[in-house]
Amino acid sequence: MILEALKIVPSPLGSIAIAATARGIAHLEILADSIKPKEFSSSTTASKLLDEAADQLREYFDKKRRSFDLKLDLTGTEFQRAVWNELLHIKFGATRAYGEIASSVSKPLAARAVGGAVGANPVPIIVPCHRVMGSTGKLTGYSATGGVATKTKLLQLEGVLK
Repeated sequence: MILEALKIVPSPLGSIAIAATARGIAHLEILADSIKPKEFSSSTTASKLLDEAADQLREYFDKKRRSFDLKLDLTGTEFQRAVWNELLHIKFGATRAYGEIASSVSKPLAARAVGGAVGANPVPIIVPCHRVMGSTGKLTGYSATGGVATKTKLLQLEGVLK
């Protein structure tokens, strides 16, 4: 996959880097304070996709958007893509357990593998991996910068946690 554009978007979590190919949004990363990548664009199509993603992220953080409507270009195994697709069905303000997702992708004994796929999600927030909890409803890890503290902030924004 060749990334064709990169945009930095401010957010309540810190700066967010979003990257795209001409086919869709391919990467999102919450940046550590010390990381300052330079924006670039070699494709008008990818640049327009990033502008739309930035607008939708702002709306999400302003509590004016509950889901994203963006073209995605996600690279992963067939199993990972199935899990990521399932995450897209978790509504704003709702959560699901790893085991529930495993059952939804016809792998009921694969909760740990689902955890690996969730952790490998290349576009957190847009593909809402923060909405996945342990079987007891307990917060589990979060692979994005800030870990569980970031997951907590996102779930608070959505009204899941106080």
